[in-house]
Amino acid sequence: MVKSEILKILKEKHPNLSINQIEIIFDIIFNSISESLIKSRNVEIRSFGTFSIKKLAENKSARNPQTGELIYVPSRKKVRYKASNTLNKLINKKK
Repeated sequence: MVKSEILKILKEKHPNLSINQIEIIFDIIFNSISESLIKSRNVEIRSFGTFSIKKLAENKSARNPQTGELIYVPSRKKVRYKASNTLNKLINKKK
């Protein structure tokens, strides 16, 4: 699902709001999540999941898979997402 589809669904559920208002709210939420992750702070959304930052160590002996050449991979950060138990139960619910 893409942003425009989400905005359309939200507009159907909240017809009293304009698309511009919905988009502003949407952008504020996701910008806040991004800013928190940039500051290495976890973001927990109840009944949905947790976003966190994981630090990956440098690798001095990585290999380029095409050439087999040794390359250096510096340390970096990666965004992790862990779904909540509630979401996992909904996803794995048998029909």
